[in-house]
This record gives sequence, C-alpha cells and structure tokens, in this order.
Amino acid sequence: MRETAAERWSRRIVLTLLAGFVLVPLYVMVSSAIKPLQDVQGAFTWWPRRPTLQAFVDMWSTVPLGRYLLNSLLVASVAAIFSVSVAIFAAYAVSRYRFRGRQIFSVTVLSTQMFPGILFLLPLFLIYVNLGNATGIELYASRTGLIITYLTFSLPFSIWMLVGYFDSIPRGLDEAAQVDGAGPLRTLFQVVLPAAVPGVVAVTVYAFMTAWGEVLFASVLTNEGSRTLAVGLQGYSTQFNVYWNQVMAASLVVSVPVVAGFLALQRYFVAGLTAGAVK
Repeated sequence: MRETAAERWSRRIVLTLLAGFVLVPLYVMVSSAIKPLQDVQGAFTWWPRRPTLQAFVDMWSTVPLGRYLLNSLLVASVAAIFSVSVAIFAAYAVSRYRFRGRQIFSVTVLSTQMFPGILFLLPLFLIYVNLGNATGIELYASRTGLIITYLTFSLPFSIWMLVGYFDSIPRGLDEAAQVDGAGPLRTLFQVVLPAAVPGVVAVTVYAFMTAWGEVLFASVLTNEGSRTLAVGLQGYSTQFNVYWNQVMAASLVVSVPVVAGFLALQRYFVAGLTAGAVK
C-alpha cells in the first residue's frame, strides 16, 4: 500500500517530536557541563555565555569518581558474565531435553519477574548481615554481595530469553553433531553457541545494563569503599550546595562508554531480541 502525503507528514512530525524529546535533555546536559556553577544555578540560558571545561577537571576530586567507576565496571561485568554463563547451560537444558519438572522450572523462572525488586531488599540485607556474623563471609557492604544480588536479578530473564533463542535453532544441527560423535557439551559449545551469538550478546547487554544503572540495592548494600556510580553521583549534592555542572559532566563522561558499547553491539542486540519471536 502506498503511503499518502498526510501519513508521510504525520510520521515526520511524530519522529521529530520523539527526536526532540531525546535530544533536548542531552543538549541541556552538555551545555550545563560546560557552564560555570553560577551560570547553571542562575537563570536558564540555552547557550553558555562563559564556556569552560573546569567541571570535567573538578568532578574527579569532588567525589572519588574513579573508584565508583571501577566498582560499577567490576560489579556489572562480573554479574553479566556469571549470569550469561549460568543462563546458557540452564536454557540449553530446558530447550533440548525433556525432564521431570521442566515445565515447573520454566514457570518458576518466569514468575520471579512478577514481583517488585523492593520486596527482596530487606530479606537480602538480613541474609547478608547474619551470614557475615555467623561465618565471617562479608557480603554486606561488599562488591561480592552486590554481584550476587544483580545475578539473581538478571538470571531469570536471561534464561527465558535464551530458551526462546535456542528453540529457534534447528535441532538438526544437534543431531548432525551427535552423528559425528559429539557429546552434549561439545554440541553446545561448537554448534549451538556459534549460531546463538546474537542471543548471547543480547543477554549480556541486558545483564550488564541491569547492574550498571541500579540504585536502590546499591544504596543499601554498599559502603564508601564498594559504592557504585549510580549511588556515588549523589555525592555532588552536599548540605550547602549542589554542583550541577559537575553532575552533568560526570553523567556525560560515564555515559559515553556505555552508549558507545551499546551502539557497537546494537545489531547483535536487536537480532537476539527478535530472532525467537520471528521463528
């Protein structure tokens, strides 16, 4: 069906509004980052009258931003690696084998996403504190405890998404590998996983972003030494002042690597999310 002129202009208007909705806040963040603090706190202006990069220098000393950045990268990366590793084996078992309790397992994994995360905050806090008091294993106020927490967040959805992706891969590939003498693990690593790269990348990006931007659990289960970026950015707000230009500069700096990585993996991410649905 040929698109009419009214439909074409309607599409252009909607896309323009959506682009403005995304780009205007981004422009305000960039322009505020290159303004002196007095200009940011004064009357709003669209164009910086006295542009400066001093906020990009001061943001590293106002709060220990480097340590927060390292904590976030470590926690998010390790949580994503463990989540994807466990999800691959669990999803392959659910997709390729018929065993007792398979349906119950699948329903249970998916049903965990129905509960709001805040319900698990107090139980996890009590478990970590009591476990540390009883065994000396410090999970509260540690990066290890935060990694375990984020692993439980991303793992159920990762399993569910990989099951759908593995189901879209023809079983004939498994059978051909078995005819050649390959066992289950060899079939998984040499046949199924190479064909499932987009799905694995999509799950990895999801698990990483889940841990990277989480605030609630990170604010309760960490201390000054294990604090992540999502919580550490609050340090620019003091009792007497809020360093808005440094907040904007820090937000810009920590967003660029994540956005760049997402754009580099975008085609895998989109393919991984849609392949199972198309099948």
